[in-house]
Amino acid sequence: MNRFFRCLAFTVLLAGMLLSAGCNQDAHQADADDAPIVIGWTAWDDAEFVTRLSKAVIEDNTHHSVRLKLAGIGKQYRGVASGRLDAMLMAWLPDTHARYWKRYRDRLVDLGPLYRGGQLGWVVPDYVPRDRLNSIADLADPDIAARLGHRIQGIDPGAGLMQLSQHALKSYGLNKQYQLVAADAHVMSKALAAAEADHGWIVVTGWTPHWIFAKWPLRFLKDPKNALGAAQHIDAVVREGFRKDYPRVAAMLSAMHLSLPELQSAMFDAQKNGYPTAIQHFMDQHADQVAQWVATGKRH
Repeated sequence: MNRFFRCLAFTVLLAGMLLSAGCNQDAHQADADDAPIVIGWTAWDDAEFVTRLSKAVIEDNTHHSVRLKLAGIGKQYRGVASGRLDAMLMAWLPDTHARYWKRYRDRLVDLGPLYRGGQLGWVVPDYVPRDRLNSIADLADPDIAARLGHRIQGIDPGAGLMQLSQHALKSYGLNKQYQLVAADAHVMSKALAAAEADHGWIVVTGWTPHWIFAKWPLRFLKDPKNALGAAQHIDAVVREGFRKDYPRVAAMLSAMHLSLPELQSAMFDAQKNGYPTAIQHFMDQHADQVAQWVATGKRH
């Protein structure tokens, strides 16, 4: 009889230990589920709109919360590669971020393009006469250099576009005539707005998609040496293990795709009315499209 009660007590104790372990495991999983998904972004208008749109879609259609982390592009790649960030939605490939991609690609997972046909280049107002300035090579003319104040207005110095622009200056022999002025993208757009108001000449580092192309008639200078790269695709990149931890969100991001015209229109809306309003407008106007992204997530 004593042996029977000893066995019974051992069985109860073992069951309690297993139940406790199971509860601890469930609690750990609940903690992981409750942790916000951290998405890095840089203050480029296309990246900001797509990142904020993704946050809204994820939070509206899953139980996950999203926290946005503002960081330079290099820090984003390092953050996702190290696992400190869960995702970034602005990998410009194959040329613009080639240096970062080569360094970190073994520790990143590419979920595919969010939009295609992105273009980098040097941009001028369309009122600048084409017979005077239509190609980067035309910038070598001393009169044109003087008209432009020997300046090319750039964006943040860590951007791939700025690295390629330095390469373009050397490729076209312009590095002694021009200063590539580093600033953030907002300073670039303000400089362009000031030039447009005065009908002045200016060259800025630009890209599509961008709301400036929805607001003003602009054009890219031709780049016969292809120093600034060919058309790009802009991809969603996540850390290793993200698909396993968040399969539904990963599937939604893989399905997410926008055309350049609709993205540029939405970005211009954000400039006029703010991001919350523009994002709601987009989701209302593209309800079927958003529903497809969500449905893809539900299948995982």
